[in-house]
Amino acid sequence: MNLFPVDFWHWLRPGPLFGLTMTLGAFALAQVAARLCRGHPLANPLLLAIIFIGVVLVAAGIPYADYFAGAKFLHFLLGPATVALAVPLARHTPALRKDLFRIGAGILVGMTVATASTLALAWLFGGDATMLRSLAAKSATTPIAIGITERLGGLPSLAVAAVMVTGIGGAILGIPLLRRMRIEDPRIVGIALGVSAHGIGTARALQFDIKAGAYAALGMAVTGALLAVILPLCFWLYPRLAALV
Repeated sequence: MNLFPVDFWHWLRPGPLFGLTMTLGAFALAQVAARLCRGHPLANPLLLAIIFIGVVLVAAGIPYADYFAGAKFLHFLLGPATVALAVPLARHTPALRKDLFRIGAGILVGMTVATASTLALAWLFGGDATMLRSLAAKSATTPIAIGITERLGGLPSLAVAAVMVTGIGGAILGIPLLRRMRIEDPRIVGIALGVSAHGIGTARALQFDIKAGAYAALGMAVTGALLAVILPLCFWLYPRLAALV
């Protein structure tokens, strides 16, 4: 559906760089808006950029596939960007070793609570087996969540949407909620954001404090690895244990 009487897409079609240019421009504008809002949690640059791009695509009648043809280069860079999160992790290795037990306990508890609460809420609101399998990995970063969901027999598209909502929600609400609870320790902030909001939360933790970013990167990596092993095992065991009962 095109909301304008003039076909803007006809003017934009000539170059595949449109998607790339609009993505970079949208994020730049979103950062300016976030600064004007003095860092208000709802003025998250990623959220604002998504809204801006969505409005432009719908208003101009631009198919998402055509937009993504130009933006897929940035999509490819998600992999190297995730790997680059290991840099602050490596720089804080001595401190991480000292807190290894507490970090492990925090990650395990956070991952368990996040997954169990999601599945419980989905079940209480009438979610079927496919939905439960699609939402189970929402606390893992996108590539891992897609792999887990495919293995469980869920819908990868729904899993990606859940991951995005989780990440953006954690990036927006995480630090304000922790501050409201008077939690300022960068180690705790980092683990909380890394476990609950994966890559997007880790990026927000890096903005908060470089040490928080290191802890968030560790939390994100360990959570993804554990979920990739534990979730398929749990979904395999559950019907067998239920049959015995």
